[in-house]
Amino acid sequence: MNNPLGVGVVGLHEGRTLLVALNHAVPPVVGLPTGEQRRVTSVRAVAACDRDAEKIERAQVDCPELFYTTDYQTLLERSDVDIVAIYTPDARHGEQIAMAFEAGKHVICTKPLVNSMDDARRVWQAYNAARGRCKLLVGQSTRFFESFRRQRAAYERGELGDIELADAHYIHRMDWYYEKSPWAADATDWVFLGLSHPIDLIRWYLGPIAQVHAVGSHSALGREYGAKSFDIYCVNLVAQSGQVGRVMGHYGLHELPSARNAIELTLFGSKGTSLAQYHDMRYFQTAADGTEIEYDMLYQKRAYYFNNEVHGMHYGEFANYTQYFANALMSGQSYSPDLVEGLETFCVMEAVRRSAATAKPVDVEPLRGEIGMG
Repeated sequence: MNNPLGVGVVGLHEGRTLLVALNHAVPPVVGLPTGEQRRVTSVRAVAACDRDAEKIERAQVDCPELFYTTDYQTLLERSDVDIVAIYTPDARHGEQIAMAFEAGKHVICTKPLVNSMDDARRVWQAYNAARGRCKLLVGQSTRFFESFRRQRAAYERGELGDIELADAHYIHRMDWYYEKSPWAADATDWVFLGLSHPIDLIRWYLGPIAQVHAVGSHSALGREYGAKSFDIYCVNLVAQSGQVGRVMGHYGLHELPSARNAIELTLFGSKGTSLAQYHDMRYFQTAADGTEIEYDMLYQKRAYYFNNEVHGMHYGEFANYTQYFANALMSGQSYSPDLVEGLETFCVMEAVRRSAATAKPVDVEPLRGEIGMG
């Protein structure tokens, strides 16, 4: 497009991935046509911010043409930044979203949107003070991964029928995460970190959630790193529609057998069943005649999603949701997950946290009231 929207990226650990995804061509794949096209047309990274000068230096190697700063307010004051993309530690999201709204900027915020009731209220108040001038997309990357996109398309074509049960999990060994982000042990809860992926997937298909019933426990790895929250969760969810779902998370497992993937979503429908997987980019679906169809897009799509790295960072997903959001802003069309849905999903996660603490069911609607959403 002649006038792509400008993106300013804040937090250059995962945020560096977005810079590369937006401004670099897709790498070639041996045996396939040379990847000369960019992943996006409606957006382009123009600026980046991080408190750590070394992270800025590393990002400059990949994207030397951008404006860089260690001061967030300086980035917000730039007229070429239309969208602020936030990839900082979770506890900073609330303040940074509010500041972006006050500066008149649209926002992409990586999951979790927030991890405290105080920050949820702060974001909701800032959004209302902006009087609808600013929009927000929650960067739920799983929705924008190839296998889950294909699953959604099949569902929207009616091939699965009505969803009778949705079952999602995210399981991952997380000692590397504790080493990278020590605050994960004592300043948050794994329900906001890992479990936010499968909870969002269930919310995507079942709509607003009415009640959750959760149990939790601590793994040996979690105890080793002094994790205050549970790092193993099992959750039953009931939607306002009456549909049911199930979520499981385990962040201290030893190894995952190759037959299973870190993130999986199984949809049991009235007309068929489907399974989407991440990292392996496989999608399975039962056909109308009862046979099973398997799609494996990893070789074809590895360059787009992983930059040819072996199960690397989220280049493709980040580009997909940024392009999707920019197109929605330009056209005025609706999009998802927006701020309202993001805060509702936060309420589901907070309900899970409270339910696991007592092993009793928790209703979600009162938490919306605590935020002030009514």
